[in-house]
Amino acid sequence: MFEKMIQSLGTAQVAEAHCDGPCGIYDPASARIAAEAAVSMTKKILDLTPPDPSDAKAFASYNNTLSRYVAIKEEQAHLAKTELLVLWTDYFKPQHLEDYPNLHDTFWKAAKLCSSVKVEVSAEHAAELMTAIEEIHKIFWATKGRDIAWYTAG
Repeated sequence: MFEKMIQSLGTAQVAEAHCDGPCGIYDPASARIAAEAAVSMTKKILDLTPPDPSDAKAFASYNNTLSRYVAIKEEQAHLAKTELLVLWTDYFKPQHLEDYPNLHDTFWKAAKLCSSVKVEVSAEHAAELMTAIEEIHKIFWATKGRDIAWYTAG
């Protein structure tokens, strides 16, 4: 019976997709925005000044603020990593490697920087992450034959 159903459909056309759900909508901006949030939280953490430990109310407020900044930083660094990995694994194809032979290394380093920004409080690594995402932005738009300016919200 199943075979008859298949035969009744006729000749099927071959469909190709670059990912599981061929939406065709990719943009490294989502990774940039998440990374910028992580950078912002890193700066805010570094700018915090602990109060006198004998001031319980001020110390509780400080700890609350610090824990919120850390949680946001880690969440946004993870989101940036997820967005980068989707671009790397779903958008980029073997022919892109011909034009950008260090594509895999660029993404691998950017993903590792996301991890560093997540687990550390390092303005240096946060800045390096933004530089890596800028490079990915340039490569991505070049593959589409478009010159889209790099900008940051901050």
